[in-house]
Amino acid sequence: MVAIKGLEKFAPKDFPGFIASTVFLAGCNYRCPFCHNPDLVLRPDSLADVPMDLFLAYLDARRGWLEGICVTGGEPLLSEELEGFLSVLKAKDLLVKLDTNGSRPDRLRAVLGAGLADRVALDVKAPPERYREAAGSKTADPEAVAESAAILKASGLPYLLRTTAVPGLIDVPDIEAIGRWMLGTPVFQIQQFSPTNCLSEEYRAFRPYSRETVQRLAAAAEPYFGEVRIEGI
Repeated sequence: MVAIKGLEKFAPKDFPGFIASTVFLAGCNYRCPFCHNPDLVLRPDSLADVPMDLFLAYLDARRGWLEGICVTGGEPLLSEELEGFLSVLKAKDLLVKLDTNGSRPDRLRAVLGAGLADRVALDVKAPPERYREAAGSKTADPEAVAESAAILKASGLPYLLRTTAVPGLIDVPDIEAIGRWMLGTPVFQIQQFSPTNCLSEEYRAFRPYSRETVQRLAAAAEPYFGEVRIEGI
């Protein structure tokens, strides 16, 4: 079974519209300098596991009240045991929201094909030409992300794309490039950058964009997406 490295018992922002908890799985194939979960990425073994029996007891104690679980990371689709874990959640009549960086479209297709996710959030780090810079990985493949987006579009499930407004990485031209790349996506969310606990020490000194600047980025996205949301301001 998967190793749960964190549990947020009440996470309304992670699964909007539902009473939900969030579980954090370890490991990631990206090294985004602005990542705010560096221990999950770089030092997962330093984090204690949430015992599975205690987690299942937590779910059983909230049966009839808890509606959903957001599964995030790290990158959950790296775990070959993910389907078994999601099957347990579905067997308990819980909705599942999956967060992914889109780097494993094969795994995403398998999870969706098995009916193991109800909603998905796909992180789009940057336009294709800046993807490896934003992901902190020389092997990051924007074509894999595009394939994941196409899988979601064809799935019929509710989903959204998310981009973090990182100063120096994302500005109006980058948002417009993402919009052209992902044209027609129903929901696009711009997330405020937070320097707290960033993976890169350099990024911990960055100052987040002002509310007005984030709103300007959102306005730049509007011609390309059905709905544009802002999170974190």
